[in-house]
Amino acid sequence: MDVLNKDRVHELPVQEIDVFTDTRDILAHAEKAAKRRGFQDWLICDVDAHHTETISWHELVQYIEDPVIRHQAMLFHDEKMGTASYGLNGDMGLKYQDVGGRIPHQAGIREKVDDGIHRDVTLTRRAMSALGVDYMVLFPTPMLTLGLHPQPEMEVYLGRAYNRWLIDKVLTKDDRIKTLAYLPFNVPKEAERTIEEFSGQPGVIGFCVPSTRHKPVHHNDYMRVYSMLQERDLPIAFHAAYHWQDQSLSTINRFLGMHALGFVWCNMVHLTNWILNGIPERFPKLKSIWVESGLAWVPFLMQRLDDQYLMRPSEAPQLKKLPSEYMRESCWYTTQPMETTNMKALELTLDMINAETQLLFASDWPHFDFDLPQEIYDLPFLSEQAKRNILGLNAARLFNLDPTPRKTL
Repeated sequence: MDVLNKDRVHELPVQEIDVFTDTRDILAHAEKAAKRRGFQDWLICDVDAHHTETISWHELVQYIEDPVIRHQAMLFHDEKMGTASYGLNGDMGLKYQDVGGRIPHQAGIREKVDDGIHRDVTLTRRAMSALGVDYMVLFPTPMLTLGLHPQPEMEVYLGRAYNRWLIDKVLTKDDRIKTLAYLPFNVPKEAERTIEEFSGQPGVIGFCVPSTRHKPVHHNDYMRVYSMLQERDLPIAFHAAYHWQDQSLSTINRFLGMHALGFVWCNMVHLTNWILNGIPERFPKLKSIWVESGLAWVPFLMQRLDDQYLMRPSEAPQLKKLPSEYMRESCWYTTQPMETTNMKALELTLDMINAETQLLFASDWPHFDFDLPQEIYDLPFLSEQAKRNILGLNAARLFNLDPTPRKTL
């Protein structure tokens, strides 16, 4: 372990901030940028945005079906306890996502909201308006590590409660707000039950598997889950997160490194198993989305799997074409966080993944590294049609959404 060199420690100036903040002020420049680019005439779908569900913990736990578990959850009422990823991220209570409290909207600071309207409806509407977004897909935040809970039934109880609460309190209040419902993947039968119950519910446009888990996505127990989704024409999303206690990542001693690798590693493992075990061949109409891992890793994995497959094709007998072809033709990817430090590499990446039809815009608001729609709009090597597809039309086709712009700027 490195010894701290006190001579290199510098005091950081800390600016005092009000107890209340307003995301409309934080996103004022984003709104001006959207107006300058004429986004009022573009369909823009934000396929990955977040809220902190544990701030509404006192509401959410009321939807837990088991009375004993509900009572235990009520005792866990203090939201400061609940926001620490259900105690699963090993972050010792430190707030890495808000960069030591220097990013106010990530720091759990209260925001004044409209009376009589749920806070998550108000905050989502504010973000949509400022970003110039027509549809916004909400994901939880602390719950993204729930798949690692040592009690599999907790994922079932809390995942179902979250789905029911989100539909009742948020999605039914504004049909522009959507979700990919939480799928309790650790218990396949309960995942099937979840699909049966929540398919067709207001605002549910597919299902999400938080990727920080150790269950193999190719296990036979999940084949009925995939069949049910294919029959209903509903996509499955694998949403990345980080887990510092994962043995393969636990030697990393900076959150910078964890954030760079953790969000990629989980989806890289799952996608490798997804492809090499022939899931796209067994379920050719099933649409998979790989969320919040950025894009730079995808060309690497394409090349690596192709190289190895050509030397050992007998180990992937279900495949009828190269792994990269499945990754380009039957998988969708979200943009955020889009690596832009090397524009030539980014241009090649978008070409390799067939971005014009397979890439979906995602802001990842309100996380510290969120992206604006202009990240796509300003790329010099994309045609206008490709930009329109990535920013909204691809999502409209994937989720069967009305492609008519609905916002005003």
